[in-house]
Amino acid sequence: MPRAWQAGQMAWAARAWLCAAALAISCATPMARAQSAAPAPAPVPADILDRQAQALLPLLNGAGDPAALFTPDFRAAVPEAQLRDILRQLSASMGKALSVTGIDRVHPRAGTVRFRYEGGLVLARLVVDEAAPYRVMGLLITGTSHPAADLPALAAAFAALPGRTSFGVYRLSDGAPQMLAARDGDVALAVGSAFKLLILAELVRATNAGERHWDDMVALNGAALPGGLYTRKPAGTQVSLRELAEKMIAVSDNSATDILLTLVGRRRVEAMMDVIGLPNAARNRPMMGTLDMFKLKGVEDGLLARHYLAQDEAGRRSLLDHEVAAIPLSAIKPDLFQDSKPLLVAEVEWFFSTTDLARIMDWLRRNSAGGPGAEVRRILSINPGISPAAKEGFGYVGYKGGSEPGVINMTLLLQDRQGRWDVVTASWNDTARDIDKGRFTAMMNRAAELAATLP
Repeated sequence: MPRAWQAGQMAWAARAWLCAAALAISCATPMARAQSAAPAPAPVPADILDRQAQALLPLLNGAGDPAALFTPDFRAAVPEAQLRDILRQLSASMGKALSVTGIDRVHPRAGTVRFRYEGGLVLARLVVDEAAPYRVMGLLITGTSHPAADLPALAAAFAALPGRTSFGVYRLSDGAPQMLAARDGDVALAVGSAFKLLILAELVRATNAGERHWDDMVALNGAALPGGLYTRKPAGTQVSLRELAEKMIAVSDNSATDILLTLVGRRRVEAMMDVIGLPNAARNRPMMGTLDMFKLKGVEDGLLARHYLAQDEAGRRSLLDHEVAAIPLSAIKPDLFQDSKPLLVAEVEWFFSTTDLARIMDWLRRNSAGGPGAEVRRILSINPGISPAAKEGFGYVGYKGGSEPGVINMTLLLQDRQGRWDVVTASWNDTARDIDKGRFTAMMNRAAELAATLP
């Protein structure tokens, strides 16, 4: 199977370089050594976290000596080359590290440090050793945030990004979503895996109607699947509808997505666009699966995609159901998407405006207040998408996003502590180069923080 998309190229990974890699930096509990029989060390200096956080600033900017800053165990787990690569990628999005603006302590030797960068705030969990010279034994970057002071300033920052962007904050109540802040909120852009919200909507409709149940078992039929958890499962494997929906949303599993799309049918998912009232529905008919998209872009250098684009809706539908369906996986370009270059992102994708996405999330909210549909709120909340700090102002965070080279979307369903519901969503497309996922994530974290302050 082509390695480039075996793990799911459309899976949401906007923070992969920032968090997944940083998770390798062991963040050991400060209590671990206290349980040993060795004599208790002398009390650590009261300002040790401040001192070590300040000492990290040169390293964050590409200088510094890891051997002097980190414990041997840390350096064994995270070699210097790997550490510097992580920090270089952070600097590429956030600019130069300027200062330490504060520390939230959870222990004399552990806390969350707020680093001020040129591009905003970077939060990192810091743990120091219990013995002099109190080297760093744990460092974990947990989030970033843009410096915009308010939503209009953030909308202007989105507008300044290269390529095309769409940004919106919407208040949800009894009527249509009310736009509170926006940048080209009615412009339909490519959104990647965020289209999977429509498949989820059809599942909610069907379970609320009693046509399906979350505990229904689906037997895999051995058909070819894109990368994901179910790709190599043998025919006859039984999987619950609930599990497939969880994997489709929480980890954006492409194999689960295509299993569900085949189960419910393209036309059912397309019909949900009309039920919800999406003005850009025609552009997304027929509704592609993820493997459809990989084949269109990855076979014969896009020749199949150009043939597809030349057809009307009926011709495209026939092409997907017959010619595209018959193409073997081996025909897909093995290194598809590996060069991080945008490929037909303005032509072959799933296209929705931020207003469309607010309407989809609002429909899911309305139809998940009780009954079988309530399961969808849990499913949407498994992966919150934003940093722990950005979540603090909310009692509920639901999320779905999507990406491929040149494309990113993040869409949040938020309920604040007073019970008010909002959608915060943004898309960024660039046909010339890949987008900066770290920068975009920092902006979305800030959008959530600002939304939490809305009256």
